[in-house]
Amino acid sequence: MILGGMRMSEPELIRQALEARKNAYAPYSGFFVGAALLCEDGSVFRGCNIENAAYTPTNCAERTAFFKAVSEGKRSFVKIAIVGGHENEMAAPSPCGVCLQVMSEFCDAKSFEVIMAESEKKYTVKKLGELLPYGFSL
Repeated sequence: MILGGMRMSEPELIRQALEARKNAYAPYSGFFVGAALLCEDGSVFRGCNIENAAYTPTNCAERTAFFKAVSEGKRSFVKIAIVGGHENEMAAPSPCGVCLQVMSEFCDAKSFEVIMAESEKKYTVKKLGELLPYGFSL
């Protein structure tokens, strides 16, 4: 966990995601992803994708960050930055459906921000509800 501040800028959160990406384990796809999740209290939890030869046990960077935060007692989140790409080629990855559903379990679709970034200067910000307009909830 990293202490930041609730007012952490998009570029600052993207830098945290870029750092998280360095720990990604992606020997099968070669697509390395990092995520940085900003909690309401200003703490930041990083996550990276962790692949597995059986593939279904693979965990995305976004879920890794959420699961780390939730396992530490956090339940209020502001935004998440996601970066990814092949070794020397960055892309602005969109969260998969499973990750979006996990986000919807803990976040308000109208206010939670998803930052999809290639770099600290090139990124897109969407509300969770824009990416998952019909999320499943009880």
